[in-house]
Amino acid sequence: MRKLRKIRLHQEGTRQLTVGFFVWLLVNAVTYFFTYPDLRWLFILIAVFTTTIYLLLVNFFRCPPRRFPGEDTEDIVVAPADGKVVVIEEVDEPDHFHDRRLLISIFMSPLNVHANWYPVDGVVTKVTHDNGKFHRAFLPKASTDNERSMVVMETPDGKEVMVRQIAGAMARRIVTYAKPGEECFIDQHFGFIKLGSRVDIYLPIGTEVCVTMGQKTTGNQTVIAKLK
Repeated sequence: MRKLRKIRLHQEGTRQLTVGFFVWLLVNAVTYFFTYPDLRWLFILIAVFTTTIYLLLVNFFRCPPRRFPGEDTEDIVVAPADGKVVVIEEVDEPDHFHDRRLLISIFMSPLNVHANWYPVDGVVTKVTHDNGKFHRAFLPKASTDNERSMVVMETPDGKEVMVRQIAGAMARRIVTYAKPGEECFIDQHFGFIKLGSRVDIYLPIGTEVCVTMGQKTTGNQTVIAKLK
């Protein structure tokens, strides 16, 4: 039975949000002490600026609780991330499959939710991490040149699906929770990428595509494909 994790702020943001709050508090306290009331306008300006920055940080680490709306998840592939579809094409996959696969790529901007969900039910069979460069995440070479993490899953009827987390120009940390041998389910997180980034999903040739180029996706909600 799939369980809904009621997370509203992701655990990956605990340290940053705590430190950020105390920095926000200290800066505004010091500013108030030295400027109020003679330079009230300066205090207000700095308070608005620092509050905006902190709220952007909170927004980045938000993690709304979500449950896949459908009852049957068999052969369903859901979006592993919030973002925009930037690639739908057949490609040669050189790292694991070594054959032709259908690639669907989702670009995540800094304003998107950056938690990543498992796209299918099944079992995790392989997890790897490769250090690399930090090209802009929407560029094609990001899939092979950038820092990336690969998770391979096998569905109950034996189909293999691979999802790859890719760091972007701003992203500097990829977190992957998936471990080989463990069961995976839609509704569960398998990782998190900090700042702008991209997620690639490799599917068997012949898979039915359910999204279009430029379409916005919602992680764990949007059905992007149906396996055959």
